Formats: sequence, structure tokens, C-alpha cells
Amino acid sequence: MASAAISAAPSILDSSCSHSKLFFFFSINSYSPIPAKPKTPFYNSHFSLILKKRNSNFTCRAAEKEYKFPDPIPEFADSETDKFKSHLVKKLSKKDMFGDSIDEVVGICTEIFNNFLHTEYGGPGTLLVLPFIDMADTLNERGLPGGPQAARAAVKWAQAHVDKDWKEWTSS
Repeated sequence: MASAAISAAPSILDSSCSHSKLFFFFSINSYSPIPAKPKTPFYNSHFSLILKKRNSNFTCRAAEKEYKFPDPIPEFADSETDKFKSHLVKKLSKKDMFGDSIDEVVGICTEIFNNFLHTEYGGPGTLLVLPFIDMADTLNERGLPGGPQAARAAVKWAQAHVDKDWKEWTSS
């Protein structure tokens, strides 16, 4: 059965590659790069090699030096948390759904965001979605109104400001 599939392969491959006609030779036990036998003058085209089983001594190594994101900066976290809180109060006050709960909603979102900035955020590329999911979940678990709306307002502000503010903070 395997031999039938292997012998059918050249005709299938040959008909699907009209711009580069190649013969493919398969061996069950070994695959390594070998030149294909061309039918056309486009020998150096995209399909000039076939894979064979590679030598077992082949080793793939990661880069010698891993990039390490900077540690969170407490002063930046405090400054950014203040900006975040004032924006959230302003934004959520426009919506009637929060009513008397607005201070509690803003307090929970601010606490989660502040904790994230102090423990996880280390510059551009480290702004995660998890704190914003936690905001919505915590507000919903406590029966407070507008969990998804508050989390959406928070993530929109963070995406627009946090990385930019970090760059300004660290450049001076």
C-alpha cells in the first residue's frame, strides 16, 4: 500500500507544478537534500532540492543570548496608575450603568492594573491581556455592573498609553 502511494506521488506533484517540472524520488528509509532532475531549463528554481532524512547528529540550537525584558519600575507604575485611575473615573462617569458603584469599580480595576505594573510590566512587548480579563471577571464575580465595559475602557487606554509612556520615561 505504501509503495502505491509513493509511486503515485510523482504524477500528482508533476501535474501540480506546471512551471517547474521535477522528478521526485522517494526512499522509505532515508531523506536528505539531493538535486532534483529537471525536465525544463528552470533547474535553479524554487524546487531544486528534495528532503531526505537528516543526519542524526544534526542539532538545532537557540540563540546563545536570550533577550531579557527590564524589571518593572515602581515609580513608573505609580505614575501610570494615577493616570489610569483618572482616565477611568472620567470615562466611566459618562455611563449611567455604574451608578453609585463607580468608585468600587474604578478601585478594583486600578488595584489590578497597579499590581500588574509593579510585578509584570517591563516595557513594550510585555503588556498582557490577563489583567484586563481579571478586571472583568472580578467585577462580575462581585456582582458589580459593567465589568466588560470597564475592562474594555481600561485595555483601550493601556494600549494607547502604557508603552508610549514607558518609552518616554526610560528615554530621559
